[in-house]
Amino acid sequence: MKISHVVLLSMITITIIIITITAPPIPRIGLSSPRGHNILGQLGSSNQQQQRATALSNSSSTLIANNTLYVLSRVKSELTTSHETNTHTGEFNKGIRIAFVKPTFTAAAYNQAFYLFYKKYSRIPHGVNITTDLNLLSSPVTTTQTMYSAFTMFQLIRNLKSITQGSNISILTDADVDNGSIIFNSSNSNNFGRNKNNNYNYNNAYDIIILGHQEYVTQQEYNNLKKFVSNGGTMIILDGNVFYAEVKYNRNNQTVTLVKGHSWAFNGKSAWKSIGERWANETSQWVGSNYFCFRCIKRFFNDPFGYTPHEEQYITNSKDRILLNYNASLSNRFSLLFPKLVIATYELQYQNGTVVGLGIYSDDVLSNARFGKYLNNLLLQNDPRTTD
Repeated sequence: MKISHVVLLSMITITIIIITITAPPIPRIGLSSPRGHNILGQLGSSNQQQQRATALSNSSSTLIANNTLYVLSRVKSELTTSHETNTHTGEFNKGIRIAFVKPTFTAAAYNQAFYLFYKKYSRIPHGVNITTDLNLLSSPVTTTQTMYSAFTMFQLIRNLKSITQGSNISILTDADVDNGSIIFNSSNSNNFGRNKNNNYNYNNAYDIIILGHQEYVTQQEYNNLKKFVSNGGTMIILDGNVFYAEVKYNRNNQTVTLVKGHSWAFNGKSAWKSIGERWANETSQWVGSNYFCFRCIKRFFNDPFGYTPHEEQYITNSKDRILLNYNASLSNRFSLLFPKLVIATYELQYQNGTVVGLGIYSDDVLSNARFGKYLNNLLLQNDPRTTD
């Protein structure tokens, strides 16, 4: 039986379409090369591609980050990285020191306090002093007040234990970081002093500090985290909307009081409309991003984790190294104001240390398996003690 060329071509086309539709996608994270090379051009020769295909078939998932193909094996403590000429396994080195910081100051602000004031006086114009309901701008800090961000941290800690061996994992609070002596080592434990910039001048007590929704921090906590990174530490920011407002912490009665930020300022006697983000320029310089706004993103065209826009950080430092661009789409109103806005997971080298910002509100997707594996990769890549 003879088959015309047209019919044969149609059959081949249909077959290709079926294969394309049914083939499982390989998650690709980070499509651009730091050197400007096309990622597909880095997959190597046919033999190397075959080796990578074998690795893919033996793994539970794959990730492409920074133009490197990462294969996370079924054993979570093992991370295989395929290069042009070699393959190695990385894991957290024994003894690495990790600290999670619970956003206790932010939890206090949200606990029937600051936001009741904000709502009541939202229509007050600039230049008007408010002298009523000022009690709402102070709130007690307790260990029982816990934001959802803290619960997700506990989940992340359980996940980390599967890729760590003998690591030291601590849970701190904002008050601990404000104190400073807990996150820095002293060469003389009996002589806790501060340098000319009012920061503890000691080496870091941790290798990695992980933050959640640290929207409200004290000036000293802010300074200490900056010093931690400057000393050579790695700070990982899980959530958007960090370092947005300054509070004052009273260690005697364990309360926080608004000082400045979130569009208000308070001197203890009156409150008035003020700036939005407290340290916007300084944060851009050493953190690398700033808070955008609440649910102002229309959608993400690159959304490997099934994330719904919530609270995000946007790139504001030209030295940021983009790890994963989510390709944010804005409404017409915001697209005119921010025509080149980038929401991305990134890293920034600041002095001797590194800041890694997820860019999104990671609490919302921490239970997503693909995101969990991607986050593991980021942590492993930023372990300062990892050796090949």
